[in-house]
Amino acid sequence: MSIIRPTSLLAILALTIFMLTWALAIRPHNAFAEDFAIGTIQVGKPWMRATPKGAAVAGAYLTISNKGTAPDRLVGGSSAAAGRFEVHSMVMEQGVAKMRPVEGGLEIKPGETVELKPGSFHIMLLGLKQPIERGQKVKATLEFANAGKVDIEYEVEGMGASSPMPSGHTH
Repeated sequence: MSIIRPTSLLAILALTIFMLTWALAIRPHNAFAEDFAIGTIQVGKPWMRATPKGAAVAGAYLTISNKGTAPDRLVGGSSAAAGRFEVHSMVMEQGVAKMRPVEGGLEIKPGETVELKPGSFHIMLLGLKQPIERGQKVKATLEFANAGKVDIEYEVEGMGASSPMPSGHTH
């Protein structure tokens, strides 16, 4: 039987830390392996909630950054998963949450990042063709007034999720 000396333990620990650091450096930094971009518009962390069987609608979320010098607007989009795609706002009126389509599109000013999230601006997919399941990826296209169209992919989280899973999660 051999005895491991403290200096050997330190060498093993140092090698382990090095290997973990190296492994983390070469893998994607988050589960959303890519952001999406068109022109000066960047779309980050697209995600949505799973839906129960029979649901006709789903909410979808993301961030939009305008790296340009002119404003742009998210005016619509599409997804094969649903019959309609709408940009909505949610406001509280007399203690009741009300969702409404954003008329004229959602403005993203130069240098600004807009977060579409639960309880705020969001995307509604209406007329779902099938339930959306956790772990699934849902393809969609966003349409901007100036930048044009960009294809994205939503990561589907659990039904009660309030935000995307932290970086590095797997299903």
